[in-house]
Amino acid sequence: MAARNLIPFEAALMARADQVEARLRALLDDRPLSGEIARPRRLLAAMRHGVLNGGKRLRPFLVLESAALLAPDHDEAPALTVAAALECVHCYSLIHDDLPAMDDDDLRRGQPTVHKAFDEATAILAGDGLLTLAFDTLADEALGLPADRRASLVLALARAAGSGGMVGGQMLDIEAETSAPDEAGIIRLQAMKTGALIRFACEAGAVLTGASASDRERLAEFGSAIGLAFQLADDLLDLTADAGTMGKATGKDAAAGKATLVALHGEAWARRQLSGLVEQAHALLEPYGEQAALLKAAAHFVAIRSN
Repeated sequence: MAARNLIPFEAALMARADQVEARLRALLDDRPLSGEIARPRRLLAAMRHGVLNGGKRLRPFLVLESAALLAPDHDEAPALTVAAALECVHCYSLIHDDLPAMDDDDLRRGQPTVHKAFDEATAILAGDGLLTLAFDTLADEALGLPADRRASLVLALARAAGSGGMVGGQMLDIEAETSAPDEAGIIRLQAMKTGALIRFACEAGAVLTGASASDRERLAEFGSAIGLAFQLADDLLDLTADAGTMGKATGKDAAAGKATLVALHGEAWARRQLSGLVEQAHALLEPYGEQAALLKAAAHFVAIRSN
C-alpha cells in the first residue's frame, strides 16, 4: 500500500479508470442477466454509449481508494464491481440530465448525447436500465460480499441516488431556475445533486471492507467535503472554461438563470471556499497518515481540475 501512494495521482486515476472500464464492459456485454432472456440490442447499445465514453471515473476511484485505505490487503474484485455499479448510476443521471426536458445538451464527453445518437425514448430507457443494473449488481451473491454488506450498500446507494439525494437535488435545481434559493438552499441543492453520490463513493469503501462505524463516518464526511468542492469547481468551469475543454456546452447556468454560489458571491470568494474545503478534506484524513496520500490528492484534483 505504501508503494501505491508514490504513484502520481493522475497516473493512479487513469489506471483505476482502465480497471473500471473493463468491469463496465463485462457488465454491459451480451450475456443475459436473467435465465435465457437476452437484453434488447438497441437498448444495450444505448447503455454502452452512455457509459463507455471515457471520463475520469472519479467516483469509482474514490470507492477503490477508500477500500484500499482501510483494508490494504483486501480482495479488490468486489470493490471494483461496486465501483462499476456506482458509475452506472452516475452515467444514468447524465443521460437523463442531457434530455431536452432537463438540460437539453447535445454533447457529453465530446460525443453526441444518448438522445442525439439514438432517440429520446431510448435514452430514457437506457438510463433506467443502468440504474437498475447497478442494484442488480450490488444485490447479486456473485459480488462476493456477505449479505449484510450487500444490503448496506444497496440501502446507502438508494438513499444517495433517490429523492433525498441526487434525484431530489435535480428537482431543486429545476425549481431554482424560477425561484432563486438563498445560500443555504444552494448548498442543500448541491449536496444532494452532486455531493450525495460522491459521499457514497467514499463511504462504500468502508462498508464493503467491514470497517468500523467511525471510519465509515469519517470517510463519508470526507466525501461530503469534496462533493461540495466538486460542484463549486464545476460552477467555476461553467463560467470560465470553453466547450472544447469541457467536452460539453458551457455558460448554461448563467443563461438559464440558475442560482449558484459563484453567481451569489463571485469567483474570488469561490476559489477561497475551494481552498478551505480541500483543507477540511485533508484534515479528515490526517489519522491515516501517508496511507491517505492518494485520497488527499483526489481532494486537490477536484478543486483544480480543468474539465
